Amino acid sequence: MNQPMNQTRDTAGVIAPPPLLALAAIVLGLLLDWIAPAYVLTIMLSWGTRLLLGLELMAAGVALIYAAQKAFRAAHTHVEPWKPSTAIVTTGIFAWLRNPMYVGGLAVLLGLAVLLASDWMVVMTVVTGLILHFGVVKREERYLAAKFGDVYRRYCAAVPRYGWPG
Repeated sequence: MNQPMNQTRDTAGVIAPPPLLALAAIVLGLLLDWIAPAYVLTIMLSWGTRLLLGLELMAAGVALIYAAQKAFRAAHTHVEPWKPSTAIVTTGIFAWLRNPMYVGGLAVLLGLAVLLASDWMVVMTVVTGLILHFGVVKREERYLAAKFGDVYRRYCAAVPRYGWPG
């Protein structure tokens, strides 16, 4: 049976899966590096510095993503933002920042850009961050506020979105 057009689905309605956005940033960044190389990271940072900084950023990002996924599994709710949420996770890494997977994903993306000396991938990381903020995070926030009400609003008031106050 078809659902009425005005009936809302139990999802945040994100514009695209975040891993797909990250993949697009990598591909587009590398393509732009090939078409119009800038060599800024190559000139500014030695290979050893790029290696160390890139790996540190990537490791920190993976650790954030892992901690967040573990907390979601423990709460028995979906990790994927295009599936229904069954709980608000406020423990573990979520006691410190509301979006550790997105912060972690951007750290991995930035670390890869530094490691590969991909100037355009750095630019695409910024663009991806903006797309995530407006096309994923803000939509998730509206969805979670509508679904969980004051519980979610109190959590938002207590825990910063990306780990810094404001």
